[in-house]
Amino acid sequence: MEQAVRDGLIDFNPSRMSGWQRLYKKAEDELDDPRSLALADWDALDELANALVERSHKHYRGWGDIVRFAACASARIGEVSGVRVKDINRFDWTWDLCRQTTTGPGGLIDKGTKGKRRRTVPIIDEIRDLVNWRITVVGNDPMARLFTGPRGGRITTAILRDATRWDEVVVNLGYEHLRRHDLRHTGLTWLADAGVPIHVLQKIAGHGHITTTQRYLHPDKLHREGRPDPQQAPVGRPA
Repeated sequence: MEQAVRDGLIDFNPSRMSGWQRLYKKAEDELDDPRSLALADWDALDELANALVERSHKHYRGWGDIVRFAACASARIGEVSGVRVKDINRFDWTWDLCRQTTTGPGGLIDKGTKGKRRRTVPIIDEIRDLVNWRITVVGNDPMARLFTGPRGGRITTAILRDATRWDEVVVNLGYEHLRRHDLRHTGLTWLADAGVPIHVLQKIAGHGHITTTQRYLHPDKLHREGRPDPQQAPVGRPA
């Protein structure tokens, strides 16, 4: 039921019970082994994005752009929905991540990021042409949303799932358990494998505790750095 709330299917969980929060948050961010949920490489991401566009109504290109951006920016879908042109700095290619779209009274609303952690996210080479294209599409209006649905509306993880037949597509590609949130796991895993320092990765992710970020490091790298295995470390608060 909590997942249904996150997906925007219902406004509140009628069966909410006290005491579930810690276990749910652990499952939400896959604190034990988020690396196992990541896509292998750019080709896998590109294949997924293209397949989702192909299954969408009138093959809306924007769904593929959203998926590529979410993965490469290590972002949640709600955060991607919140991006405005003015948040993108094309001089140093960074994204000022300061808002997200979520459900609220009367429908979808924009609010601060999860945990109120504003953060600066690098925009890697592979998606800079995509970002330039999206800015051109919206006419360089600084207040325009960079990513929207085909009719210009806000997007959510549920909207993305339904519009692209996500569940059907990922099964056909052999990613039976892939969720939209795993795009974020993909980006953080790729950054960790590219050698981004752990303290920088923590800031990009917006994690409150570094033990959460350490779970994205390859076990060999953890060993070389003399860090404790995060599987054995105390579980910190998720992002």
